[in-house]
Amino acid sequence: MLNNKSILITGGTGSFGKKFVETVLNKYQPKKVIIYSRDELKQSDMQQEFSYSKFDCLRFFIGDVRDLRRLTFAMEKVDIVIHAAALKQVPAAEYNPFEFVKTNVFGGQNVVDAAISNKVKKIIALSTDKAAAPINLYGATKLTSDKLFITANNYAGGNKIKLSVVRYGNVMGSRGSVIPFFLKQKKKGALPITDERMTRFNITLREGVDFVLQCLEKMWGGELFVPKIPSYRILDVAEAIAPDAKHKILGIRPGEKLHEEMITKNDAVNTLEFDDYYVILPSTYMWDTEKFRNESNSSIGEICEYGFSYDSRTNKHFLSVDELRQLIKDEIH
Repeated sequence: MLNNKSILITGGTGSFGKKFVETVLNKYQPKKVIIYSRDELKQSDMQQEFSYSKFDCLRFFIGDVRDLRRLTFAMEKVDIVIHAAALKQVPAAEYNPFEFVKTNVFGGQNVVDAAISNKVKKIIALSTDKAAAPINLYGATKLTSDKLFITANNYAGGNKIKLSVVRYGNVMGSRGSVIPFFLKQKKKGALPITDERMTRFNITLREGVDFVLQCLEKMWGGELFVPKIPSYRILDVAEAIAPDAKHKILGIRPGEKLHEEMITKNDAVNTLEFDDYYVILPSTYMWDTEKFRNESNSSIGEICEYGFSYDSRTNKHFLSVDELRQLIKDEIH
């Protein structure tokens, strides 16, 4: 699928970007992999990890998604774009809202425009569970970005570009997430917890990358893919990491939810369920839905029942303390 293809990943030095590049280099023989990010130190570190002598297909571009001209230049002769760049810290977004708009919304539109100009064939944009019925600025910017990518399928003109979105929950071990924070705090003998009732979806970096690659192969353009993944309770995470630590209850932070959703009840009326994922269909006509339901996967997509929602509190699959402990041991380095 990616053999002899030129791939660009925005935010390529982040947690997902590094794992994606590692996976692609191990599984495929791409013509070129372009790491597009604004942090020269992280690029330098990544260049040492993935040496040019071993991976001569790698290219490193310093650039910001806010810079359309630089993006357009970087995407020349690119076949596939993975858009992973974003500002994502929820409390920071509440205090710096327009900075998040400039990166997540304007930057997302720049990625779309640069890709269309360069006749890129496929784009997948990464989203978040916080974009479903958002109550915070970060989630609102990502919902807007999702709409920009999906709607762009309608105005790409004669270009045969396909644009889709992948939405999933908390990535285990990613920078700024709760598990690395708890691992650091346990040395102090106490874990700060915002609310004991809190639940979250969970996906590992490896699972996230594999799901994006799966969607890249199956996409028709216009879908919003949602994987079926487990949830965890914040108290179970605390128990798995530091069973003897005291809990310091802080209260919910600005813009934070007790539970996260990936498919709302309103989304569900326009959602198909497959064996291991859901697809929220585009709100405007792009292709025959019945044909997509029957031909886009080896299994037939079923329309979700009225009143269905997919949220971390009512999820059927919760990770146990032992499962969490093992995952942390296997996935966090």
